[in-house]
Amino acid sequence: MSIVLYHHPFSRAASVLWMLEEVGVEHELRFVDIMAGEQKEPELVALNPMGKLPILVDGDVVVTESAAIGLYLADRYAAGRLAPALDDPARGTYLRWSCFAPAVIEPGLMAKMAGWDYKEGQAGWGNHEAMLRAIESAVGEREFLLGAQFSMADIIFGGTLRYMLTFKMLEPRPVFVAYADRLSARPALQRADERNAAIRDARGLGS
Repeated sequence: MSIVLYHHPFSRAASVLWMLEEVGVEHELRFVDIMAGEQKEPELVALNPMGKLPILVDGDVVVTESAAIGLYLADRYAAGRLAPALDDPARGTYLRWSCFAPAVIEPGLMAKMAGWDYKEGQAGWGNHEAMLRAIESAVGEREFLLGAQFSMADIIFGGTLRYMLTFKMLEPRPVFVAYADRLSARPALQRADERNAAIRDARGLGS
């Protein structure tokens, strides 16, 4: 087994576990006690200078940042199934929405919640309402981001929406909730949720 995920169920590594379940590749979870600051230990900082999770090690390859991990896993282990081929026109849409989640949704919602004062033209995430309209355009009239085909982009983008809806950080528009419900029906996500919950219980971390 070459793939190791440094994991804590209250970190973005929880979503990477969903990615691994969808890809279907063998892997090992190594628990990192982020409450005790273990992610800042020299061994992990050597892997990720940010001192954060998730960290995925695949043999000699180290990947950090959850979106990058997802794109890596799909290309290497599920090409044509969870990632469109390099010459597939759908790849443009796939990459667009995969990058939209960390580049627009996360900072855009943080800006809204924190009341950040910024000039719209200087912020990559634009304004809040435009962001919401963009999300609606992505999921409002199709089953998944690529239409009927589920892809890694749905884990990256949809996982972000699902998290934001769960913690009431995102307006629960009907199209957002319906999309999140479709994702929640996936067996791989259910398995990942169960595994994350089991680790929380075993470690006495609560819910």
